Amino acid sequence: MTANVLVIDQESLLREELVSFLSQAGFTVAASDASAEVLLRLAAGSVDAVICDLALVRSQSMDLLHHIQSHYPHLPVLVMSSNTDSQAILFALRHGADDYLLKPIADYEVLLLALNKALERARLVVENEAYRDYLEKTNRELKHHLDELHADQLAGRHAQLRMLPETLLKESVVCKHRLIPSLLLSGDFLDYFEYDDDHLAFYIADVSGHGASSAFVTVLLKNVTYRLKRNFRRGSSEELIHPSQVLARISSELFASELDKHVTMIYGILNTRTRELHYSVGGHFPMPILVSDGEAKYLEGRGMPVGLFSQAVYQDYSLQLPGAFALWLFSDGILEIMPDATLNEKEQRLLQLVRDSHGSIDILSQLLLIDDRDEVPDDIAMTVIKRGEV
Repeated sequence: MTANVLVIDQESLLREELVSFLSQAGFTVAASDASAEVLLRLAAGSVDAVICDLALVRSQSMDLLHHIQSHYPHLPVLVMSSNTDSQAILFALRHGADDYLLKPIADYEVLLLALNKALERARLVVENEAYRDYLEKTNRELKHHLDELHADQLAGRHAQLRMLPETLLKESVVCKHRLIPSLLLSGDFLDYFEYDDDHLAFYIADVSGHGASSAFVTVLLKNVTYRLKRNFRRGSSEELIHPSQVLARISSELFASELDKHVTMIYGILNTRTRELHYSVGGHFPMPILVSDGEAKYLEGRGMPVGLFSQAVYQDYSLQLPGAFALWLFSDGILEIMPDATLNEKEQRLLQLVRDSHGSIDILSQLLLIDDRDEVPDDIAMTVIKRGEV
C-alpha cells in the first residue's frame, strides 16, 4: 500500500523537489506551507508521514510537533532544519520527531532511508499494539472460558462427592472411605451398599486417565450398579450378587460406550452374618489387604481390566473371614506416595502401614502424611470394611 506523505515547507522550490523525488519513489505526496492546512489534513486521516521544516515559524512547528505527538503518537515525523544547535535538535526529537535532517539536503537517498525507517517503525508499533490488543482480548476470553470450566468442574466435583457413600454400619461391620483427587475431579471411585438383610456389596475402581473424561466413567459405574441393585430387588436379575457377572456387565457397557476408557476394579459381596466374602478382580492393583490377629496379607486374584475387551470373562473368589478383621481396598495412587524405590518395597510398606493403622483410615492417613501434601501425583481412593478390633 502506498504511503501518503505530507511535506511542510515555506520554500516552494524545496517543496517541489521533495514532491517530485518522493513521487518517483512511489509515495503519494501532498505539500503545504501553512500549519492550519496541516491540521485539517491530519484530522482527515489521510497522512501516513510528515516531513516538516523547523523554520516554519519555529513556535508553530513546535506546537505542531506537540499536537502530532498528543493526537497521533504513531505518525512518523521527519524534521528538516539548517539549525545545527543541539538544543533545537534535542527539543524536536523529544517532541516526537523520528529524525532530524540538515538543510540543504545534499542526498535525497538519506531522506528516503530515514522516511522508510520511520514508516517501518510506525508500522511495527501499530502491529504490536494490535497484537497486544488481540492477546488481551484472547486472555480475557481464555479467562472467561477457564472460569466456566472451573465452575463446571466444581459442579462435577459436587456431584461426584454426592455419589460417594456415607459411613455404613451393618451387623457390627462398619464401612468407611476416603478419596483424595489429584485434580478437581477424580478418576477413582468407590461405593458400598446393603442390598438385603445379610449382605452388602462394595467396589473400588480406578479409571484410566484423569480429569473430567475419567470422572464421567464414575457416573457410568454408579448407574450400572444402581440398575443391578434395582433389578435384584425387583427379582428380574441376580447379577448383583455374582461379582464376576457384575464386572462382565460393566465391561461390556463401558466397551460399547466408545469412551476409550477402561477401569481396573474389584467388586465384592460380604455376608455380614456368616462373614463369607465373594469377590472378583478386574485387573486391579494393589490387591485388597486383609488384617486379622495383628497380621496383614494381600488377597489372591487376577483378571482382565474392565472395558478393555468386548468379551471379557472374570473369575469369582471366595474367602471365609475371621471374627475380627479389617479389609482394605486401595487404588494404585496409594503406591505413588510411597518413598521406596521398588514396587515390592512399596507393597511391603503398605502392608506394614495398614497393619499399624488398626483399621482406622484417619490413622493410616496420618502415617502416610496425606494431609501434609499440597497435592498428590495420582488419585487415591481407599475403603476399609471392619469388624471388631484388629
